[in-house]
Amino acid sequence: MSANEALAARLHEMSQLMDLLGIDSFRSSAHARAARAIESQSTDIALLASDRKALLAVEGIGPKMADKIIEFCKDGKIKEHAELLEQVPQGLLQLLDIPGLGPKTIRIMWQDGKVTDLAGLEKSIADGSILSLPRMGAKSVEKIKQSIAFIKQQGGAGGDGAAPKRLWIGVAQPIADRVVALLQKAGDPGLKVAFAGSLRRGKETIGDIDILAAPRTPDEAGRIMTAFCKMPGIIGVLVSGDVKASVRVGLEGEFGRWGNETVGSGGGIQMDLKMVPPDSWGAAMMYFTGSKEHNIAMRERARKRGLTLTDYGLFPEDDPDKKLGPPHSRGIKSICPADTEEALFKALEVAYAHPETREDLGEIGWKQTPHLIELPDIKAELHAHTTASDGRMSIEELAENAKARGFHTIAVTDHSQSSAVAGGLKVDRLLEHIENIRKASAKVKGITILAGSEVDILADGQLDYPDDILAKLDIVVASPHAGLSQDPITATARLLRAIENPYIHILGHPTGRQINKRPGLSPDMAKLYAAAKLHNVALEINTHWIRLDLRDIHIRGAMEAGCLLAIDSDVHETVDFDNLRYGILTARRGGVTPDRCINTWDSRKLHAWLNRKRK
Repeated sequence: MSANEALAARLHEMSQLMDLLGIDSFRSSAHARAARAIESQSTDIALLASDRKALLAVEGIGPKMADKIIEFCKDGKIKEHAELLEQVPQGLLQLLDIPGLGPKTIRIMWQDGKVTDLAGLEKSIADGSILSLPRMGAKSVEKIKQSIAFIKQQGGAGGDGAAPKRLWIGVAQPIADRVVALLQKAGDPGLKVAFAGSLRRGKETIGDIDILAAPRTPDEAGRIMTAFCKMPGIIGVLVSGDVKASVRVGLEGEFGRWGNETVGSGGGIQMDLKMVPPDSWGAAMMYFTGSKEHNIAMRERARKRGLTLTDYGLFPEDDPDKKLGPPHSRGIKSICPADTEEALFKALEVAYAHPETREDLGEIGWKQTPHLIELPDIKAELHAHTTASDGRMSIEELAENAKARGFHTIAVTDHSQSSAVAGGLKVDRLLEHIENIRKASAKVKGITILAGSEVDILADGQLDYPDDILAKLDIVVASPHAGLSQDPITATARLLRAIENPYIHILGHPTGRQINKRPGLSPDMAKLYAAAKLHNVALEINTHWIRLDLRDIHIRGAMEAGCLLAIDSDVHETVDFDNLRYGILTARRGGVTPDRCINTWDSRKLHAWLNRKRK
């Protein structure tokens, strides 16, 4: 875990502890906001902490918060955090792992129900005493019971004490796609069905899947609900009603070249369905897409204009004390159409924010909506492997697949000699491979096939082939594969040396991380950005859903620094091309525009840029 991640986790926990203790919500929110600010920083927080003025320039960090950050960077701890921990039973923190239980609900259980740990919660459920607590009906309690069973199965609260891992987007997305298609089929033509939540925002990991549907008749709603609760793959129905349902769906799949591990079907992932009125579709999509922080900022903007924003629309604020019930339930009409998100943004005089950008990181203040990169913009794949190393396609098969997707260029970049486990090519094999690529290029018309290599960046930053060999290649992707536990200073020096090599075009998956599996390197990203811009090297967004490296916050930093980016699928087999969607989502989260991604350039511009390194 990097220093930024460790500090953000500490501040987030302080926010939760304050909520559990009933401390001023402003203080709790300030710590949560600071945690998000630290998470979004591409610069090592220790470097920022060495310059108090620079630290205070970060939005969301005031003088008192700066003191805590500096204290953490100096001592590795925050005194106030320890003081808060002393006031809260340790078992309450484990309850936060249970889906559906937030700090404020757990505080009620603690203060009014004397629940201090998982055993106490299970006892209160068994004897029925939990039903006497505020906001605790039979359906809510049943959902908590199901969630506890899931958490235990995954080794969370009551298991090994660790929260279950969030699911990779590449595993969650196909499930959501299948369910949306199934519900669409169950409804009438024209039915609106979509996934929302963190999946729609393109987060790299997903806690659960939110599905919205807007049926137009009770009969249609009934068919949709039945289809949802009885669809194949369900391992448990948590809650089922007229307009809401929660189920747990089993998982199956393989990680491909990351080993023969499988995603077990025992625990599954929770999926929630919410029926919404068609004329409130936009408001509901906005609300259930989130993020929580973005929604809070939008609601505050509405409040300052004498309005209230809900998942049903935008209404006049006639009940500031919230005593009369939701405005839609009292027959009050939305002041603008609520069937599209765009209409609500316009009514609040806010530039439309793409779902991937809704994280309360400045999007509320945009003057206009940025033109972010889209999937059809990609015209070249510049990182791909064949049977010459660890790929599953021949050169010609790879090229035909790329051409079928409308690409004008495909780069064959098989592994270099140090990647023995991946069938890396010794120099003599590489030279022979280059000739084979030239022959294939003469056979496959309508696409340019580049002879390249994914060259290992060795532990000292030296590349895996000498310069005279690199000079024979059309394109060089230099990537770290081993030595991924190096300290930040060593890792920074290593990657800088690689970037400075005159033959490198792309720095491949720069940190080498694998989501939920290994953290990878933690270099000084600001130095990498500066060097990449100086040496005209593109930084890669590797689109495989276990990598997504660069990650979104690093992409944002690279964009701010003026770097070029490459979005590559690191193709080993045909299905890897489909991972491009995850790289695009991640790029959009980082604010990438088409002009800054070399894969969007036309053939002439791209090849001119590649050739510049050879002159």
